[in-house]
Amino acid sequence: MAILVTVALFVLVILFLNLFTRHGREIEMPSYYGKSAEELTQHGRAEGFVFVVNDELYEDGAAPGTVLKQNPLPGEKVKHGRKVYLTVAASEPPTIKMLELRDLSLRQAQIMIESQGLVLDRIIEKPSPYENVVLEVLYKGHSIAQGTPIKQGEKITLVVGKNIGDLPDSDSTQTETPEN
Repeated sequence: MAILVTVALFVLVILFLNLFTRHGREIEMPSYYGKSAEELTQHGRAEGFVFVVNDELYEDGAAPGTVLKQNPLPGEKVKHGRKVYLTVAASEPPTIKMLELRDLSLRQAQIMIESQGLVLDRIIEKPSPYENVVLEVLYKGHSIAQGTPIKQGEKITLVVGKNIGDLPDSDSTQTETPEN
């Protein structure tokens, strides 16, 4: 009798798990790229998915509120009722605080500008005893201070030192002549 009850219980558990996990009833995830996230979250249940907007990302040229990324990816096999996580296009770029770039090397300043999502527009060379050192940072033609709010994607101009051989050295009054 105990063996019969154990086998019956085992069969019931297996049947329940098949029903509960919907084993074998998978569908292919469609692509939602470029579609309105608002429409998907309001009417998503009709397609059998639950849509969750979990991130906003600014992308130049993308219509605000449209899907840029999705998880699970299109083509993956998923079950009915699955949550689909969406990254949507933001309406405007995020604001950052301008970094201190003065007295850095040109290369280091370029890396920091790119890492913040800014664009290096121009490099202006100015006579200086310090070769390739950032002397000034310009935004729209004016000097910009550290900590000033600025939108990502804005253009920055750097004024860098150009070593001129006949400039006096800061430690002495002698002039150096370039060697050829």
